[in-house]
Amino acid sequence: MNQTSEFILRSLLIGAGATATIDLWALLLKLFGIASLNFAFLGRWLGHLVSGVWSHESIAKTEPITGELWIGWIAHYSIGVTFAALLLAVNGPAWAHHPTLLPALIVGIVTATAPLFILQPALGAGIASSKTPKPVLNSIKSLLTHTIFGLGLYLAAIATARLIPAY
Repeated sequence: MNQTSEFILRSLLIGAGATATIDLWALLLKLFGIASLNFAFLGRWLGHLVSGVWSHESIAKTEPITGELWIGWIAHYSIGVTFAALLLAVNGPAWAHHPTLLPALIVGIVTATAPLFILQPALGAGIASSKTPKPVLNSIKSLLTHTIFGLGLYLAAIATARLIPAY
């Protein structure tokens, strides 16, 4: 396996593992009646984005698109893989062979800027959920979810390091 193939494989496995970690977190929150992002809304936003519509007054009231739930889920995992690739690109192959927690947590926390300053405003919730009834709580929830994503990056990297030998 060459370095490029190893980078791609590790990005896929680490990103998918970290994304699955936050999906498990979302299921736990759901048990306590705490909602998370409806991936159909992410898919709907992406579907309208290709038509040139960047933001919505309310994504829930925007015209649905065919396959929006699948588009949302695919995007969710693709974004997780992309963030894992960023982690690997910044920290290099040595980190992937012997993962440490801090770089993964930093990437997880930094990625919280994406929902707070891009997705939430585009969906009609405002910057850092400012147009929602509980903006501080929603922002903390986003930050916590992305911190857990960082923990998932670390755990998935450990698992991947054990599965794929260093080349």
